Amino acid sequence: MGLDAPLSFSPRFQHYIWGGRHLESVLGRRIPDGDVAESWEISAHRAAVTPVRGGEFDGMPLDELHARYGDALVGRRGRWATERGVFPLLVKLLDANRPLSVQVHPDDAYARAHEGDAELGKTEMWYVLWAREGAEIVFGLKPGTTRESLETAVRAGRVEDCLRRVPAKAGDAFLIEAGTVHAILDGILIAEVQQSSNTTYRVHDWGRVGADGRPRDLHIRQALDVIDFRAGQEAPSVPQKLETEKGTAVRRETVSSSDKFVVERVVIPAGEGFRGTLDGETMEIWGVLTGVAAVKGEGGEVDLSGVAFGLLPATMGPFEISAQSEVEALRVYLPDAG
Repeated sequence: MGLDAPLSFSPRFQHYIWGGRHLESVLGRRIPDGDVAESWEISAHRAAVTPVRGGEFDGMPLDELHARYGDALVGRRGRWATERGVFPLLVKLLDANRPLSVQVHPDDAYARAHEGDAELGKTEMWYVLWAREGAEIVFGLKPGTTRESLETAVRAGRVEDCLRRVPAKAGDAFLIEAGTVHAILDGILIAEVQQSSNTTYRVHDWGRVGADGRPRDLHIRQALDVIDFRAGQEAPSVPQKLETEKGTAVRRETVSSSDKFVVERVVIPAGEGFRGTLDGETMEIWGVLTGVAAVKGEGGEVDLSGVAFGLLPATMGPFEISAQSEVEALRVYLPDAG
């Protein structure tokens, strides 16, 4: 047994003021009472660690599993993370029933210097699962915005005049690199792949108050330090088609690529399968968005149906994603630094 089988996890839910019930009403997920903003699907971050569900490691927290197996779990490409004692990625579902704050995340160097060794920077990718008609996101600042002009806008209460809004619809993918000002606006469900970080610097919060009746904290000094005023000009990402094995109708395309992670969209027709081998280079995370799939390894299998995520250990060996009905999935892995 060991790491020769795929892993699934029990999610951890977060209740924030912008959440709602769309994880239940749109995705059919079972969620707790109240407004649920996020479901952390695969996480070893100290803020909310997901435990393994089923199999040999049932109930084991992901951070403990990583501490025990290190490179055998995440792969040689993630050795830097193992050496730092952090898991490299975090996967979430987000229900933006109301707008999120306008915010920015630091890069790795700033996070380590100002937030501690255990905190990474945060580059993230949003894949839109559902959006109301006319939905938008904030993606970067308007061209020509400078540190000085943004500071002036903050003092005058006119930050919204500086924001670049772009439309968002189901199937869009947005790469939000560290330093990019961003916000998910209302009426959007997103699958998010990100570095394992929970550091956020708020620039603007729409004049609202938190659950305690007070305005939520802003982090203007830190935000101005980390904002890349050139970021956010390409949206959404343009998928790049990939070659597939001859004789199969499986379709693959890269929807997001960075030095932190690569995300592919894979469509597997009913009755067909995607086959691969994990030889220790990198783990893979598969998220089934629609359809039903059996994820099989030599040591066992897990069934995933939309929307659900599983982790395939880097040393799992041969695997197959078998589609019981047509499957649309996200495939996530660590990039080759070479």
